[in-house]
Amino acid sequence: MIRWTLYPITSGFFAACLLVGCVTVDPTAKDRSVDPIAVADARVTLGLSYLEQGQRQRAQQNLQKALDVAPDHPRAQLAMAHYYQQVGENRSAEALYVRALQYSPKNGDVLNNYGVFLCNEARFDEADSAFMRAVLQPDYFQASATYENAALCSIKHGDATQAADYFRKALDHEPYRPLSMLQLARLELTGGDYQLADARLDAFSLRYGETADSLVLKIQSSRQSGRLDRVEKYAELLRQQFPDSQQYQNYLANEY
Repeated sequence: MIRWTLYPITSGFFAACLLVGCVTVDPTAKDRSVDPIAVADARVTLGLSYLEQGQRQRAQQNLQKALDVAPDHPRAQLAMAHYYQQVGENRSAEALYVRALQYSPKNGDVLNNYGVFLCNEARFDEADSAFMRAVLQPDYFQASATYENAALCSIKHGDATQAADYFRKALDHEPYRPLSMLQLARLELTGGDYQLADARLDAFSLRYGETADSLVLKIQSSRQSGRLDRVEKYAELLRQQFPDSQQYQNYLANEY
């Protein structure tokens, strides 16, 4: 899945408020000591937590209040654009992305999220352009996530070669990014590069242990390269560790 992101203002995504009602702010207050950006950020955090809980009306109310108090704040604009996407109002979402880029044309988060939006709209060339503009920003520190998004978008577009290149760039920035490791190994298997894929999967397992996805890829690599003893080994691990997984059911049905 191509990922929309709104990077935190503290160490955790919802660090300021994960529980309903734990933030109380009044954006209409006339106290001039109140920082409107701080108020907007609190409203964004609260609004997004409501959105995750499925309380869309409360989410919209808080995100709108964030925009009311700080209409040009990129974080508030991105959060409301995300809300609009969630409720299927894509025209309103794009209008906010365009507005955010007018005020912050070099903001990597805005460019990344606009790229995600464009890819979901199947506007692949525009999406790729937005992703590449994001990673070129000198003060943007999420290049690995954006390269990964660009790779996933390339897969959606049917361009496996470009996808592999972007996954490699994501791993250049963050060598143990798990999704990029597995997706690149999958592409390497498709291209017949079993040694590269095996080495990548071994590195993944050393770092993270086995997952249902990594075991399925090891089964595929072993079968395609004729190592049937390893097929049985990894299939047994899949059965033992992930008996209820969709991956194991697909293996049993020979659909992996």
